Amino acid sequence: MAKIVIIGNGIAGSTAARFIRKASENEIIMISSETDFPYSRTALMYIYMGHMRFENTKLYEDWFWEKNRIQLKKAFVQEIDTKGKLIKLTNEEVISYDKLILATGSKPNKFGWPGQDLEGVQGLYHYQDLEKMEIASQKGIKKAVIVGGGLIGIEMAEMFHSQGISVTLLVREDNFWNIVLPKEESEMINQHILAHGIDLKLKEELLEIKGENGKVSSVICKNSGEEISCQFVGLTVGVSPNIDFLKSSDLTLIRGIVVNEYLETSDKDIFAIGDCVEIAQPLPGRRPIEAIWYTGKMMGETVASTICGQPRKYDPGIWYNSAKFFDVEYQVYGNIPTTIPDHISSLYWQHPKLYKAIRINYEKDTKVVTGFNLMGIRYRHEVCDKWIKDKIMIEEVLKNLSLANFDPEFFEEYEGALLQLYNQNHGTHLRLQQKRKLSLVEKFLG
Repeated sequence: MAKIVIIGNGIAGSTAARFIRKASENEIIMISSETDFPYSRTALMYIYMGHMRFENTKLYEDWFWEKNRIQLKKAFVQEIDTKGKLIKLTNEEVISYDKLILATGSKPNKFGWPGQDLEGVQGLYHYQDLEKMEIASQKGIKKAVIVGGGLIGIEMAEMFHSQGISVTLLVREDNFWNIVLPKEESEMINQHILAHGIDLKLKEELLEIKGENGKVSSVICKNSGEEISCQFVGLTVGVSPNIDFLKSSDLTLIRGIVVNEYLETSDKDIFAIGDCVEIAQPLPGRRPIEAIWYTGKMMGETVASTICGQPRKYDPGIWYNSAKFFDVEYQVYGNIPTTIPDHISSLYWQHPKLYKAIRINYEKDTKVVTGFNLMGIRYRHEVCDKWIKDKIMIEEVLKNLSLANFDPEFFEEYEGALLQLYNQNHGTHLRLQQKRKLSLVEKFLG
């Protein structure tokens, strides 16, 4: 029986622990300095807005871990002795291991701005960040400035907005999140953000954070020179792997912990999973570092299989992701580049009044579908994934779009509008072949 230690109790580490227990009788210890029990990090904003309590966000009931003989230790790791297979904690305790899994997640980026360490300046990643936001709000924030146009930035903006706190959002790019979204979708989200009363400043960056008595008092904008008074600054310009404590180790590190296709590090007895990982040779269409909830979960399952004697290569499959911009749900399946390449055609439909849009990309020569972008409309992951994997042509997809629709019953459906647009563009007469029925979806998926 091996002694397996996991550092980090996020979705990656917790999934690894659970699947190792399913497949073995190994001793399992999971260490985290963040919380006593694992929770869903993506739910932090809903705790702040009062939609959920922390108890509702725990991955499992508290008794689950003891019942499944998974030891939880709340502690901070100081360093790892890879030669002696020892983990040194800041409280001077030392823990030995046979196999070690690093699931240490990410940390918010800071770029050396003057004043970035003042009270009231922070990111939003850990539970402690949420607690600081709650304390600051209780003290009476009237104005918050959020730096960065990504997913965490828009979440933080919605959190403050829900409490009646004025928000300015500084976005370096021409349009919100246009490093990910194509131009039309990005511009639509601009309008949606503005419609919620957020002061969206595009093509603007942070120059300096000013303070009084150790607390933030204002920010200076880099391009306009404008000074904005505020009591809180949210730094949401991305995250990076949380690996500082490993820099004295002999593990191979670049931006993250470098691993092979089995999620093995340069030490055969140490694995790494989740946001802290950098894949040495990522699969086509995938990035070396992907700080995404579902990839962490998949990595946890994969590494558990390998550690328990069934080596498995990490294969994240076709790219997908989801998010929310205030009231607009966003889904992406497959390849949707920000700029459409010459060999790709893009069928894009946008609602004339509502914040809803559908984009389907397909190859010009073969007509094979390569990706879906959904704004304010939900499609079934399994159906879109299968269409892309099976290299189904655009006209066949359009005729069967009702299979993908995942919006609740009685919601308006827009498959007909998209099909009509395609017919107008190509002089065709395609028709929807079947209505959306669960039995048909199940039959389609096999």
